[in-house]
Amino acid sequence: MVKLAHEHTDEDCLSLVTIFQSLPERDIATLAEIVSEHHYKSGEFLYHAGDNADSLMIIAHGQAKVFQIAANGKEQMIRILQTGDFDGEAALFENDERNSFAQTLMDTDVCSISRNDFQKLMKTSPELAVNMVNAFGQRITQLEQQNTEVTTASVESRLANYLLETSAGLDEERFTLPLKKKDIATYLGTTPETISRKLTKMADDNLLENKGLKVKILDSDGLAMLI
Repeated sequence: MVKLAHEHTDEDCLSLVTIFQSLPERDIATLAEIVSEHHYKSGEFLYHAGDNADSLMIIAHGQAKVFQIAANGKEQMIRILQTGDFDGEAALFENDERNSFAQTLMDTDVCSISRNDFQKLMKTSPELAVNMVNAFGQRITQLEQQNTEVTTASVESRLANYLLETSAGLDEERFTLPLKKKDIATYLGTTPETISRKLTKMADDNLLENKGLKVKILDSDGLAMLI
């Protein structure tokens, strides 16, 4: 088992995942026994399109982009995985192939649970299986609520959250944005021009310094107030 750069326990990883947060502590402890830990350097791939989707991945620390390659060879951003996000929960129940790529944007720690280990555990613990079904039901409700929040939250709020998450992941107040503005815009559901305007306004408000893709956060509390 690989030792993570940021000291996490297996139970810490599981506590980050929404679908596990409602489980009793004994179930968390049982699941922790089948968690594997991995450290990826910035730029490494978590998976490629065509890989067997056979595990749930939990971002314990860091950031990764999930994208597809269009017919013209260009990347099409799908989403960004940040600390606490997870990917591939369906892989715990069905055998399928990845249809996208996931590449780290900074050094990233990942915890994973393989489908085989998970299904073996379900067979030996019926009570855990029932609790998991209930947890997935709650997850569906939470996703519906999140979709509503995303459509109503302002671009400024979502950008402030992205900047703070990126700063925390890199553990730096001064950093180069790991994504181009067009990709940040795609992720936040807006345009590159709007991203530029919002960054300029944040700079004018002395929340940060901004030059191109280089950012220095001056007032993290002020940015947090925008969220």
